[in-house]
Amino acid sequence: MTTNLTRKFKIFIDFDGTITKQDVGENMFLKFGDKLKAYQIIDRWINKEITSTESWQQLCDSIINFDENAFDQFINQIEIDEYFIDFYQFCQNNQMDVFVLSDGLDYYIKKFFNKYSLSNINFFSNIFTLNSSNKIIPQFNYRDEECKFCANCKRNHIIDNSSDDDFTIYIGDGYSDTCPAQFVDYLFAKNSLLKFCEKNRISYFPFKNFSDIKNIVSELITKKRLKKRHQAFLKRKEVYMRG
Repeated sequence: MTTNLTRKFKIFIDFDGTITKQDVGENMFLKFGDKLKAYQIIDRWINKEITSTESWQQLCDSIINFDENAFDQFINQIEIDEYFIDFYQFCQNNQMDVFVLSDGLDYYIKKFFNKYSLSNINFFSNIFTLNSSNKIIPQFNYRDEECKFCANCKRNHIIDNSSDDDFTIYIGDGYSDTCPAQFVDYLFAKNSLLKFCEKNRISYFPFKNFSDIKNIVSELITKKRLKKRHQAFLKRKEVYMRG
């Protein structure tokens, strides 16, 4: 494979349900909190009745006396996409920068990356803290006041870590991915994100796993002519103008 090294690709990847086979953040509250209350909070967030920040705060409040050991055992039972490590190595070999953008918590992301020797991956997420009463206190270091749907503004990370000369790729599956998906040149989608793209006529590549993604990206990086998505350029320009 001959890569066009004059181009710079930036790869942005969701974590929960994309790198992992299950949504870790959602399932932790269903298992360790009040399941009925957790479903109600998640539904209110999806319906945009509350912000992502409010949903995280309410979900964390639903867990009484957090058991770290039990949570670690729960994490160990969740698998990552079996092709993700190969895809990440492929990106490294082709000099493509990779960023993981999560609206989840850094605690379990670090656990997964350490487990699979991936601790060198750049990632941005919300912050997990535990007080003296074993209560989870989430911190939102990357919140954007204009964005009510994400506690960790993925759009800003994409803009901050790429230029208009870069070719940007986003890979995701859920509701927190609907905003950043509008600011990139190429999009890989499944589940809720795929439905959003269909409804809003956003071009995308469907995928089942990272092997599918690797095959398509391999073709993209070797094309003689590659187009950037004009609508994404306009969306980025809107943000620049507001700034």
